[in-house]
This record gives sequence, C-alpha cells and structure tokens, in this order.
Amino acid sequence: MSTDPILPGSTIGCLGGGQLGRMFALAARKMGYRVHTVDPTPDSPTGQISDREFSVPFTDIATLLEFAEGVHVVTYEFENIPVAALDALAPKVALRPGRNVLYTTQNRRREKEFLESNNFPVAPFRVVQDEAELRAAVAALGFPCVLKTADFGYDGKGQQKIAAESDLTAVWQRHGARTGVVEAWISFAAELSVVVARGLSGAEGEGQTLAFPPTVNEHENHILATSVAPAPLAASIVARAQSIASEIAARLEVIGLLAVEFFLTKRGELLVNELAPRPHNSGHYSFDACVTSQFEQQLRAVCGLPLGETRLLSPVLMRNLLGEVWANGTPDWPSLLALPGLRLHLYGKSEPRTGRKMGHYCVLSPTLEQAWEIDAEAQKILRR
Repeated sequence: MSTDPILPGSTIGCLGGGQLGRMFALAARKMGYRVHTVDPTPDSPTGQISDREFSVPFTDIATLLEFAEGVHVVTYEFENIPVAALDALAPKVALRPGRNVLYTTQNRRREKEFLESNNFPVAPFRVVQDEAELRAAVAALGFPCVLKTADFGYDGKGQQKIAAESDLTAVWQRHGARTGVVEAWISFAAELSVVVARGLSGAEGEGQTLAFPPTVNEHENHILATSVAPAPLAASIVARAQSIASEIAARLEVIGLLAVEFFLTKRGELLVNELAPRPHNSGHYSFDACVTSQFEQQLRAVCGLPLGETRLLSPVLMRNLLGEVWANGTPDWPSLLALPGLRLHLYGKSEPRTGRKMGHYCVLSPTLEQAWEIDAEAQKILRR
C-alpha cells in the first residue's frame, strides 16, 4: 500500500469507540480530517465526535469491509479486537499499527515472550496451562506472585495475587481460562510509563521515533488514579525508560503509538510491565501540557506526517474521574472549574458506574507541589 502522506481532508477509520478514540477524533477534526468509527455500542464517546459511526460487533466482517471502503487509513484505540477483523481489513486499507503489533500485545503470553526473546527487561514469569504447571511456577517464582489471564486483561481484571496460604486449586478454578501467566511479585519504588511515537520512516531515518516525557503513576484498586510529569525521577532513569520504549517500538515495527508501562525496582532497575499500541490513560496530560498531544501524534504517525514536538510546557497532574464521583448526583463542575490551572475532560458517557472512567482533569501549575495542592482542593469539591 502507498506510503504517501494522508493529508487533511482525508477520512481516518478508528476501531473502538471509547474515550481514547474520542480524544483522537477531536485531534483529527482539529486538523481537518473526517473520522469514521466502529464500535458495538451506539452513541459511543468516539461515535459522538465522528462523521459516521458503525454500531456493529467487530465480528461483522461485511460491515467492516464497507467501513474500509470509506477511509484512507485505520487505527485503533484498544487492543481487544478479533484477529479475524484485522485480517479482513489488512488487504483493503492501511492498518496502523499493523496486525502483528496488535496480535502480539493483545495477549500477555505473546507479549512477555516477545520481550524476553528480544532481551528487554521483564519480571520473571512462567506460562501455565493447568494446576500442576501453576504449582511448578509458584515453586519456581516464590511467594508472593500473581496469576494473570493471557487475554483481555486491563485495570487489574483477570489477576490474582498468590500468597503462601493461597489454595492453589481454588486459584486455578477461579482463573477459568486455558492459559495463564504467573509473574514474580515486584516490590517497586515507582510505577512509570512512556508513550512513544514511531512514524513511517522510523526504520530508515533519524527523528521519526519520539518519546513523550515519562509520567509517574499511582493506582487505586488497580485503576490508574494519577499521573504526574515531569516524572520526579533521576534524569538517567527517565532517559533509560524513553530509550527502552523507543527500542521496543522499533523492534515491533510500530507505526503509530506505543505505551510502555514500567516498574522501577528499589534497586533502580526498570522492568517492562505491559505494552499498549495506542494512546494511554497516563498520556492524557499531553492534551493540555505538551506542544503535541499523544492523540495528534497518533494521527501524524498513522498518516505519514512529520511527528510533532513532545516538549512539556508545564508541570502537570492528571487525575481520573470514575463513576463514584457521581454518587451524590452531578458534581459541582462550576466550583471545580474555578480552580486555577484545572482543565476538565468528560467523555460523554451516559451512565456512571463504579470503576468506570467517566473523565479526567489536568492541573497545570508552576510546580508539581502546587498542582498537588490544587488537586487536594478539587478532591474536596468532588467529595461534597
């Protein structure tokens, strides 16, 4: 397929209708592109911003082919897309990142084995397919450790911590899948992530792989709560994280974005935890605080345009807004928006639910200390 730039005025196809697609579509429309989206749920967050929404399952190959006829390139905003859908689209329209990138990263076993075989730093792990293999893996890795599903895991779903007193028979029965990955438990000093973009000429020329500033992330109940940039880490660790992320993107031959989540051990070692070949929750800060957002960068990369500058314009704190915020009714948005430097993003989801990401805000301040102070005021307002 042609590698000529796909210019403004063209139509971009997006697989997935969530908030990541919504913000991607906003960036695309700002630059004069049209957007078509596929998502099983009508009136999805991305569909609300799109010129055309195909509300069908990803297994509806006939509609996917119709969708492909009307777009110049296809990208995606989440990983759990059936490979059969990708195989149907790939001969018809450019798919960026490509089918093999998604195939590798949507399965934890394939992802871990890719990282290990290419000598990227990962926590010790074992692949298990029955209770006996689980017992052998736990014996090899020690306590505590964690059993994860190979497929469809996000926000801590499909994970079980295994302690010395755990009933391994019950653990395997709860697992309920044919394959699992057991990982050694990492006692980390920090969790961080890097979003890296790789353009069409990334394999041939300089300057076509660019990493965003890393964020340090905090999770609550396995869901990302806050991300801050610049990461309060040594410059050598920041540079190493960006370098590893860029190397992984090159090895995977990504055209688009790749988010790399890391553990920083207490000994100062970086271990790759997970990959996501798309925009990432921890990169939302870039919408307000970088020269180029991760969403515009995704657009530039998949359209074969020059990548944008990733420079951070201000210290920033990003906090997710989950459905719990609506427990006492509509939040006091006017009071929240009166706080200095606070930028609110809501995703157009109609039904708040516990643990559901409904939006986020960013606080831009001269220092991270001031951003945390404003965030504390914001949390008081939201808890009223």
